[in-house]
Amino acid sequence: MSDLPNCPQCKSEYTYEQGNMYVCPECAHEWSKDAADSGEPARIWKDANGNVLNDGDAVTVIKDLKIKGSSSVVKVGTKVKNIRLIDGDHDIDCKIDGIGAMQLKSEFVKLLK
Repeated sequence: MSDLPNCPQCKSEYTYEQGNMYVCPECAHEWSKDAADSGEPARIWKDANGNVLNDGDAVTVIKDLKIKGSSSVVKVGTKVKNIRLIDGDHDIDCKIDGIGAMQLKSEFVKLLK
């Protein structure tokens, strides 16, 4: 029997280690070993509608977002694929076509179904 913790998101027992992370093959949730060892619950990111976000999801921007230090704007309806969730004020790390690497706040996006 494995000593690995169950997935905090879907409670699956089939988790595995990948570097310094635990990964759930059923729901694709990833969390750090440090968070699992400390006993604190894994952080859950949600979009503007309250849907749970995961790494690799595709989202749509729901509000025009000014880019700091530039005259460019990320327009409403811009689709962003393959997001990466990070800790911090801006909790989505992504690349936007025509603009490049950016960080977004999860409150300004909605999950694409």
